[in-house]
Amino acid sequence: MKKALAQNPNLLRTLIGLSLTLIFLLSYAVYGATVSPSAYIYNTEATVTNADSLQASSDIDRIYDDDSNTTTWAWSVPANGQNLTWVNVTATELSDGSVLKVMNGAKLYSHPLLGATYTLENPLEEEFSCLELCFHNVTHERISEDGEDISFFGLTSVDPARRSNGSVFAKNLDGAWAEANESVNYFHSPSLIRIEVTELGNRTTQPFIAIETVNEELREVKVFSVDAATEFVWALAAVVGCFSIVLVPSFTVYFAAQAKEKRDEAKLMLAKNKVQMDTNDASE
Repeated sequence: MKKALAQNPNLLRTLIGLSLTLIFLLSYAVYGATVSPSAYIYNTEATVTNADSLQASSDIDRIYDDDSNTTTWAWSVPANGQNLTWVNVTATELSDGSVLKVMNGAKLYSHPLLGATYTLENPLEEEFSCLELCFHNVTHERISEDGEDISFFGLTSVDPARRSNGSVFAKNLDGAWAEANESVNYFHSPSLIRIEVTELGNRTTQPFIAIETVNEELREVKVFSVDAATEFVWALAAVVGCFSIVLVPSFTVYFAAQAKEKRDEAKLMLAKNKVQMDTNDASE
């Protein structure tokens, strides 16, 4: 650092000027993103409907197969296909070995880990991606090993833009609404959901089925904006931090070397004085 300052006496002035230039550029970038945005964010409103409000048929089909000694219970649920996103089914009061089947002619995306709670036994849930792992089938099956409850979660699309919220790029708000509508609007057809539970034996007590569907509607589109003052403070902190990382160690080494040099000079001066005193005493 001492050599650098000796070679360039204006080094400190150069560093300060460079810092101010970076701050100005970052401030202008924040200002430009605030006053002339092209990014918009949108939000949707979810409507959750259970089986009762869907007017599920009260006539439950019960079929006993004497050859296989199994009883099959079947329900048909006419879901609303407009912007349908989720189809969730819970089956309780099951017997051992019961098989739950959820069927839809337009196909659903599902996986046993979709909607599952992360545990040590299911570590994949932490990094689970339905886009990569979900099955896109007409029929999905779940098995109750010991009569435990079964939960099924199904998606009509793995595109996250259709659910909850998202972002679009447009020249103005009207264009943003059009882009958001194109992302969200969807009709899932056929939307009829058929649910079957197959149990071993000639069963007379039907299992309990809870059905939930989620439809989402575009509600709000607004400009993506940032707080210019806050962003400026963060930009300033970033610049100061970057230069501190570079300058603080260098100046620390420089001042430490200066202090060591002064101590060495002081020791040398004491040694010279002692030698001078010894010489004077010898001459006397």
